[in-house]
Amino acid sequence: MNHYCTYFDRGFLAQGLALWRSLGKHDLDSVLWVLALDEFTADVLREVGGTWLRVVTLAEVEAGDAELAAAKANRTRVEYFFTLSPCWPRWLLEKHGARAGMERITYVDADMFFFASPAVIFEAMDAAKASVLVTPHRFPPWLRRYERHGIFNVGLLSFRNDAAGRGCLDDWRDRCLAWCYDRLEDGKYADQKYLDAWPARLGAALLVLPEEGVNLAPWNWGEIDFGQRRWVDDGELVLFHFARFRPVNGGRRWVSGQLEYGVMPRKLRNAIYGPYVRALSAARDEIAARRAGFDFPERGEGAGGGRAGRTEWQDRAMRVVFGGTWLRVGDGLWNLRGGIGRWSGRVLAWAAGWRG
Repeated sequence: MNHYCTYFDRGFLAQGLALWRSLGKHDLDSVLWVLALDEFTADVLREVGGTWLRVVTLAEVEAGDAELAAAKANRTRVEYFFTLSPCWPRWLLEKHGARAGMERITYVDADMFFFASPAVIFEAMDAAKASVLVTPHRFPPWLRRYERHGIFNVGLLSFRNDAAGRGCLDDWRDRCLAWCYDRLEDGKYADQKYLDAWPARLGAALLVLPEEGVNLAPWNWGEIDFGQRRWVDDGELVLFHFARFRPVNGGRRWVSGQLEYGVMPRKLRNAIYGPYVRALSAARDEIAARRAGFDFPERGEGAGGGRAGRTEWQDRAMRVVFGGTWLRVGDGLWNLRGGIGRWSGRVLAWAAGWRG
């Protein structure tokens, strides 16, 4: 049995429910452990869940980890969430590992979605006899400047319940408790930059998963030659990371989250994002049937400059030229830019000084 874990609050409840439904479809013998960050989320998940969905409240975890609870006082809400990344799976292994028969715990971000069986992840880990698994960001050349935030992505991590796996979690937890802030400082960034040291520190105990279809994301899809391959239908896409993707106006428009990197063309967008939009809408409706009035949170369209450091007017100009906010019409997502959006990341890179 595969054990997975994630955490989220009400704002990501629809995403978390969609993640769980996709996991249940593609890994039947699995359990998803959710750290519910508010009571609304915990209550809803307990109602819709069952044997394969285990809900733990933040209060339970903090009660068993005084150092984690104390960290709330010296960081923002988002930074505290970053700090949970190592603390949550470590708590699970300590509290439930032996009793639940956890051979390993696999962390996934709440905004991820399975399109095919994750067996390839664990087969590769077992073949390598690895205790820890990570996935690289796989930035294309024009986005390599983002490696200053981390070579590896925290969105998917797996830790075997052995000395090396637990030791890695212990060390990562200690470092995040000491420093975990949403800024670059002395070679550190949030919970993520610490992973850069793992290859040297862990050696053969670490597997850097090479499969392109695992943790495919807005920042690396542009590096893949899709050609004539049936990427989704043939199961080459296993797990997509829908980072920064969010609804506007109740799901009539969707912020793609791709303007920084390159806006996915229509055919590929509808093949990957289309099923996810339908899954999110179904999750929203499922929750609303139990909690009248529930809807997607309103977050607005502006990116506020983001990591690229753009001003608001520069960001608006980019959206006018390249799009990035998709209009949902039926089952289709429209950018209305004739494919020009895919060049947005390269244009931003060029403006930042890249001359590849």
